[in-house]
Amino acid sequence: MRVSRVQAEQNRQTVIDVASRLFREHGFDGIGLKDLMKGAGLTQGAFYKQFASKEDLAAQASRRAMESAALRWAEATASNPDDPFGAVIEFYLSTDHREERMDGCPVVALGSDAARQGSDVKASFEAGIKEYLEVIGRLIGETDGEEPNSKTMAVLSTMVGALMLSRIVNDPDLAQAFLDAATDQVRDAVAT
Repeated sequence: MRVSRVQAEQNRQTVIDVASRLFREHGFDGIGLKDLMKGAGLTQGAFYKQFASKEDLAAQASRRAMESAALRWAEATASNPDDPFGAVIEFYLSTDHREERMDGCPVVALGSDAARQGSDVKASFEAGIKEYLEVIGRLIGETDGEEPNSKTMAVLSTMVGALMLSRIVNDPDLAQAFLDAATDQVRDAVAT
């Protein structure tokens, strides 16, 4: 049965959405095309009609994951207009976010994997990271559209590192201590 162009595009977008979540949960190499397509409710044969390669899908799924993360940051800032950066910290460095393997920060979930991927995947992450830096710089009043400064980079590095470390350890108290320490450090850095 032939699929219409509209349906084919909807299927393609579904595959990208599903892959963005499954890659965050399993890593780029931790899930095969058969399981990705099954997760999207399609056959493996449909993959080759939509994407040039698994890396092509990985780049598009990475872009989608970074867009999703940026949307969550925007929602956090909108939820507390009196302290938008505090809202980002509260969301990002939370136990709930730590537990969101499929929907959480793609930099934390896939950062080390992305470093081993091709330039298209890296470009998707780079664009998203630059957006993170722009948002943080704007929220802490450290940028006026220019390149991010060292404070903005340190804040993002602290947040990402703390969330990553909190996911790695088994000890829940240590995991929480990483989030709490980062929250304190980031707030102190922004206050000075």
